[in-house]
Amino acid sequence: MAYVGRPGARIWYEERGRGTPVLLSHGYGATSRMWEPQVRGLAERCRLIFWDILGHGSSDAPDDPAAYSAEASVAAMTAILDACDVDTAVVGGLSLGGYLSLAFHLAHPERVRALMLFDTGPGYRNEDGRRRWNAMAESYAGALEERGLAALGSGGEVRAAEHRSARGLALAARGILAQRDSRVIDSLPDVRVPTLVLWGERDEAFVKPGEYMAAKIAAARRAVVAGAGHAANLDRPDEFNAAVCEFVDALGT
Repeated sequence: MAYVGRPGARIWYEERGRGTPVLLSHGYGATSRMWEPQVRGLAERCRLIFWDILGHGSSDAPDDPAAYSAEASVAAMTAILDACDVDTAVVGGLSLGGYLSLAFHLAHPERVRALMLFDTGPGYRNEDGRRRWNAMAESYAGALEERGLAALGSGGEVRAAEHRSARGLALAARGILAQRDSRVIDSLPDVRVPTLVLWGERDEAFVKPGEYMAAKIAAARRAVVAGAGHAANLDRPDEFNAAVCEFVDALGT
């Protein structure tokens, strides 16, 4: 495990395994610990690089709201790949991590060998959709400020997490989870790299976003994990790992 320095903060990351570099980003309120079933199942075939988003887990949780943004998160991902001496990687994530993976591709397409988008969406093109999403993010932030870490809920990916600061998570909700524009969703037709779009069969909120991304990305392959909810990698790790292995193996060396 190690840290990369960012303005006013340190970002925690770790790499395990060997083979094709794969950068994994977790969902909001979770940490890189959610990828433990993938470390066990994929580390002999992939060089897994995972990290804690600012305000989460072992990364710092600065008090400055300006430190928290999708752009700063993309810059942290870039710094981690640089620290690992990786020029190009398969870039993937779940929920917020999937959105950040698309944002990373938008900023640095030359560093993305392929994309893996798990139980996630590309954001909203219209202001009403963003307004509803941002109201949800603000409700998360308010609950964390009022009730502390107890407000995180009981999702599988959240139960595996340990955090330093409820305030850091609240700031991350307002600064990273909230959306400002439609650049990411507008970029989908420009994605030319192989892309795995995967969701859990029972993750109703992300079925339509998954179908939309699979239709808009030219080189997309879709996979539905039977019986899984939002944290498909935890609910059905064997099926999830098999889908990822098949996708990565098809990329070749």
